[in-house]
Amino acid sequence: MKALTALMIVAATSSVAVAQTPSPEVDACKASGLIALKQRSSDVKNVEIDLDSATIIKADTKIESTPVKTVILGEAYIERKKGDKPQTFVCILGEKGKVLLTLFSNQ
Repeated sequence: MKALTALMIVAATSSVAVAQTPSPEVDACKASGLIALKQRSSDVKNVEIDLDSATIIKADTKIESTPVKTVILGEAYIERKKGDKPQTFVCILGEKGKVLLTLFSNQ
C-alpha cells in the first residue's frame, strides 16, 4: 500500500512526457520485464512496449529510503507461443536508470 501511495504522489507531483521514440528508460524496463516474465513462463517470447501509449514521468521522490527518478505507464504486448494480449505496464526506475519494479496487469 505504501508503494501505491508513493506512486500516486509521484504521478501528481512530477513532470510528464509521452514517449514517441524508444528511450534508455523504456529499453531498461522492457529488458527487465522480459527477464522476469520468462522466469515465470517459458512460453513468453518477447515484450513490446506501445510507445504511443507510454507516459514517462520524471520524478524526484522516494519510496521509503529508495530514490525514484522515473515512472513509466503504458500498454505492453507480451508475445507468447499462443498469441499476445495488451496489458497495462508500470515500471519504476531509481538512480542511474536501475529498474526497481516492472509490473504487467490485465486490469
